[in-house]
Amino acid sequence: MKSEDTPFEGGPMDGRVLPVLVGMTGHPPKTYRIPVPDPDGGPPTVLVYRRVPRDARGGLRFARWKYAYDPSGRRGSGRKWPWSRPEAGPGADPDATPRGKPDDADG
Repeated sequence: MKSEDTPFEGGPMDGRVLPVLVGMTGHPPKTYRIPVPDPDGGPPTVLVYRRVPRDARGGLRFARWKYAYDPSGRRGSGRKWPWSRPEAGPGADPDATPRGKPDDADG
């Protein structure tokens, strides 16, 4: 597998450059999680970094991406399909009238 030296910004990894495996498209993963063991033997702390575009000034010999620290550590919302609408998702009210029907007089 191919790897790319990718810089990290913010958080405990600020200023470090690590080799990150890239996928078939040549992009590193969108989220990079680093488990840090707890010195007291508790559950590990997980540092979360999100992939962001890097300056174009670096040229082609430098990485195109960098990782920025995400202190909230939230999980991504997953894939966003173009045909998905918020009111049509799971948990939506099945009796609700869809907005904007062509034959609707109220618009």
